[in-house]
Amino acid sequence: MAVVSCEMQASAETVFEALVDPTTYPDWLVGAQQIRAVDDAWSRPGARFHHRVGLVGPLTIADSTKVLEVEAPRRLTLEVRARPLGRGRATFLVQGPDEGPVTVELDEVPLGLLSILRPLLDPLTVVRNKRSLDLLADHLAAR
Repeated sequence: MAVVSCEMQASAETVFEALVDPTTYPDWLVGAQQIRAVDDAWSRPGARFHHRVGLVGPLTIADSTKVLEVEAPRRLTLEVRARPLGRGRATFLVQGPDEGPVTVELDEVPLGLLSILRPLLDPLTVVRNKRSLDLLADHLAAR
């Protein structure tokens, strides 16, 4: 399973604010290159933000991420896309006392045609997502 977690020296609200602020993603999410636009309805279910995802070097793909579920300040589920490569569901859980420190858990699963490749993708996803959560912790500590 592609579930990773990281302890963060921040309150649940502070962590959740970063998770629902797409403009922070290029600072901590491995592969996020640029946020192109954010829907006015963001962060309600169905709303999207539009981004560029880095593949290798300057090669990027333009796509979007959609909110599937939000339960502030504890849970955020997103449908992430980098087509034509695929799409997935990423769920962030913020656990621990409201005032912190908290543990952030990230569970990402491939959707659609990529789901049959999950046994091959999970090890790569774990490495990427662990690095992303470590970068998020650093990003929050620097604020």
